[in-house]
Amino acid sequence: MSNDTVQIWETRTEEQPYAFLSDKESKDSNRYGQKINLREINPDWEEGQSMHINGNPEVGENPNRNKQHGFFFTADNCIGCHACEAACSEKNENPGHIAFRSVGYVEGGSFPNYQRMNISMACNHCDDPVCLKGCPTNAYTKHTEYGAVLQDPETCFGCGYCTWVCPYNAPQLDPIKGEVSKCNMCVDRLEVGLKPSCVSACLGNALDFGVIENIPENREEALTTIPGFPDPSITHPNIRFQQTKGMPEEVSRTDSSPVKYHRNEKGEYKPQVDQKNGLTKYWNLGRLSSRENPLVLFTLLSQMSIGAFAISLIASLTGISSFETFRNSNFYAPFAITTLLLIGFGMFMSTTHLGKPMRFYRGFNNLRYSPVCREGLGIAIFMAMLAFHILFSLPADSTFQYIFQAIFSTEITSLIAVDSAQRIASTFGCLALLGGASALYYMYRCYRIKARPFWNHWQAATDFGGNALTLGALLTSAFILTFYVSSGQAFNTALSLLGGVLVLGLALQGIGLKAHARDMNGKEHEGAVSHYIQLSTFGKTYLFRNLLLGSSLLAGIVLLLTGTGQLSSLFIWAGLGLAVLCSSLIGRALFYVLVVPTTMPGAFFWKNKGFEEHARDIGLANMPQAGIVTDKH
Repeated sequence: MSNDTVQIWETRTEEQPYAFLSDKESKDSNRYGQKINLREINPDWEEGQSMHINGNPEVGENPNRNKQHGFFFTADNCIGCHACEAACSEKNENPGHIAFRSVGYVEGGSFPNYQRMNISMACNHCDDPVCLKGCPTNAYTKHTEYGAVLQDPETCFGCGYCTWVCPYNAPQLDPIKGEVSKCNMCVDRLEVGLKPSCVSACLGNALDFGVIENIPENREEALTTIPGFPDPSITHPNIRFQQTKGMPEEVSRTDSSPVKYHRNEKGEYKPQVDQKNGLTKYWNLGRLSSRENPLVLFTLLSQMSIGAFAISLIASLTGISSFETFRNSNFYAPFAITTLLLIGFGMFMSTTHLGKPMRFYRGFNNLRYSPVCREGLGIAIFMAMLAFHILFSLPADSTFQYIFQAIFSTEITSLIAVDSAQRIASTFGCLALLGGASALYYMYRCYRIKARPFWNHWQAATDFGGNALTLGALLTSAFILTFYVSSGQAFNTALSLLGGVLVLGLALQGIGLKAHARDMNGKEHEGAVSHYIQLSTFGKTYLFRNLLLGSSLLAGIVLLLTGTGQLSSLFIWAGLGLAVLCSSLIGRALFYVLVVPTTMPGAFFWKNKGFEEHARDIGLANMPQAGIVTDKH
């Protein structure tokens, strides 16, 4: 590096020898088969490429800068002093409520054989970074230099999806700035041969750093897991552990999360339920509200809109006379416009969930990987094609004909044939269906997250598809039954079809819920913990939701089998609709608040949800040094 340029990082004269990188040789591949020299993966990558650290174009002189680096943590040495946390936050100028590195604990045994193990954790700069693939704005980059996974907060629009998919709680969503940031491996220090700040500050020599798989001096092991550490197969993280001291067969967390870790026959510690809160069932209706409320509305309204349009269009195109009559009536255009407005409002609600709503347009930057991008693209296609479908459906609407003639003193039929317009409308309608189906599929894929086992189940598909059918049938019925009642025509055929669709949707949801509860119960992952919370903390709410679902299914079947008179059918249908709406809202709210991620154990205070809630209740959260902020952005 030339002397007349600004250094990437100032190397102070008092730097201690342990602060410098000391790798001399390295292996060819890591234990997952990934090449350690990242230029060998793609030789076309430029040698000596600048990382433009702090706007500085200079390139460091580290001879191993193109090799994958990683952290090495020796649990036997960690004394839980939090010096690594403090050094990291000071170096990155983090506020009190953001920490790129945190120290958690697990403990077990009893006096005099009580044992506690500390765990220091930050971003693991994985071989397969799920944050990079999930981010819709393409804010993440896996660099050839050091294998660092870096994130650009300026590109981020604060959706927080990376915080969902990361198993290690590494990306940090700042609710004040409305953006995500995380550990950057201190690449500016690496460029001048220094280890990251957290490593240099470690008092117990528990943290070390270097080319991955290089075991530091005076170490014996390089394990890929440790009690409390999520399954490394999810991302192939670049961290290695040493833990020579034995731990009890069962260890628990010191935070409020009802998770403990049990050692199986293979010697692996797997998550299990820690029944800290007992088995008493509660309502806790107030806790159904969360920062994900906009997503509750977005997903339900999107599914309702897509389902309603699909039911009406497919029924009319397949020659069902009652729906053909409805499509040629003056009620069809308001129906189609309503579906467009509902999904448009849902999209608006999803943007309010963003930390930076005005940057919503960046949500299409990562179509190659991100299911969030593909979901948004599917909805955009659905809305665009639906708009054209409505436009070409208007010539068949006599009300529109009257308004058009009053404004332009001519009939629309003199400009375009109604039959031709209907065929064009059907074409755009079919394209809208394709967009809607794609949106529903990728909406489902968004929640197949390995880091959130409670979501990572096919039940999400039956829930989303079932809601599309049930809510879509309800919305369609509101218009089609109004049309038939106002015209004095019989609506039994339409009601039977819609009732059948409703029953099918409810049955799908019921089957999915039954299978989900069976599969989550007793599993060795956090999904079982979520199910325990569902049966205890929200036990009465969960039971009420299931009763609504079951009674709605039974009422729907009775409605189909008995063929009751028109007036009584409407009353039953109205009650059924209210029950289904209530069940859908409760179920979707539970879907978001119940999930327990596969994250590292939290400390007594920091990243302890129980402490955060207590701090808000007593006003301690109003003190900025407590590191607790209002749960919104």
